[in-house]
Amino acid sequence: MQDLVKEFSLTKKQRKDLQTDAKSVRVVDDVSFQCVPGRVFTLLGPNGAGKTTTLRMIASILKPTQGKVTVAGHDMAREPLAALAKMGFLTGSTGLYDRLSPNEIVGYFANLYHVPASDFKPRRDAMYELLGMNDFANKRFGTLSTGMKQKVSIVRALIHDPEVIVFDEPTSGLDIITASHIIDLIRDLKGKGKTIIFSSHIMAEVELLCDDLAIIHKGKLQFTGSMDDFRANMQTESLAQEFIRIVQAAP
Repeated sequence: MQDLVKEFSLTKKQRKDLQTDAKSVRVVDDVSFQCVPGRVFTLLGPNGAGKTTTLRMIASILKPTQGKVTVAGHDMAREPLAALAKMGFLTGSTGLYDRLSPNEIVGYFANLYHVPASDFKPRRDAMYELLGMNDFANKRFGTLSTGMKQKVSIVRALIHDPEVIVFDEPTSGLDIITASHIIDLIRDLKGKGKTIIFSSHIMAEVELLCDDLAIIHKGKLQFTGSMDDFRANMQTESLAQEFIRIVQAAP
């Protein structure tokens, strides 16, 4: 990700509410970082910092105002289909089809990604087993719990075996058992050499998973580097306290 900028136009009402004459607001401002295969890159930031907007630009859900996103060697602007074929994106608000079963949803997305039949079933079955999904694989998606739905979204995002996976707060609102399954899955993907971008408000998860770290606040990067470097330069006693210190010290 190189020099990413995202601006949103403001309506007259929004300009009045914000007490500004500006016609747009910049929510991501010159953000650059690199994610490495076999490592978990964690993006941290308070609500409204520009974190989710950055992740959505990486996943091509939003188009950058300026800057460049490269996924597995493919420029997202010039080669969007090639880049997206190498990427999986998971967010807590993924919308899927209530009338379909997990098997039907996963099969549908496998077909979209042209997953060979010889790869589909063993890949699906392995993730079902890891996430404990076999008991509800044929139930309607709309009848499932939040945790069950999130598991279906995970398999949907990973069925094409992407090289780069973006997890935007994947355990938000989930029970501790479901969350632990997702943490185990991320560790498994890391062990397979995947490039993982992970966002979370849960510092215990960051402690468990993070290899490299960026902190964003008011659209700007306040820190980027390895977790080892971050720990070596901490001025407080915990990751959470240091995160708060950096955010509060930001201009």
